[in-house]
Amino acid sequence: MKLVLQRVKEASVSVDGETIGAIGRGLVVFLGVGRNDTEKDADRYLEKMMKLRIFEDADGKTNLALGDVHGELLIISQFTLYANCRKGNRPSFIEAGEPDRAEALYEYVVRRAKQMTDVVEQGRFGADMQVSLINDGPFTILMDEDLFR
Repeated sequence: MKLVLQRVKEASVSVDGETIGAIGRGLVVFLGVGRNDTEKDADRYLEKMMKLRIFEDADGKTNLALGDVHGELLIISQFTLYANCRKGNRPSFIEAGEPDRAEALYEYVVRRAKQMTDVVEQGRFGADMQVSLINDGPFTILMDEDLFR
């Protein structure tokens, strides 16, 4: 599993010109599902993500987690996080999860996130999406397999 977290002031996702998800202050989560990822893996990533102290406190220090600031989540499926560019110039995506399994795990992550915080919006799995965001900082974090080694 690979996640790119971007702390945002606001964000939205559209499909065919229609906004299907929008948030205020919080995190945009670009989520890539790998071939061997499981619900247990997803739970570990979610637990870590929700506890990350990446929001500023009254003193301007990053001491607060998403829940502390009543932050919102926008979760976007992005298999291209598994792009392998080692050979040639055309990325390979063989390390990405099979679409049916990846979609099921993506939906699992969204359901679990809704149990952990009040506002969770999402993109549409497999769709051509346009994502707009105002990155706050900018503050971007990559979470991948190395996180739990």
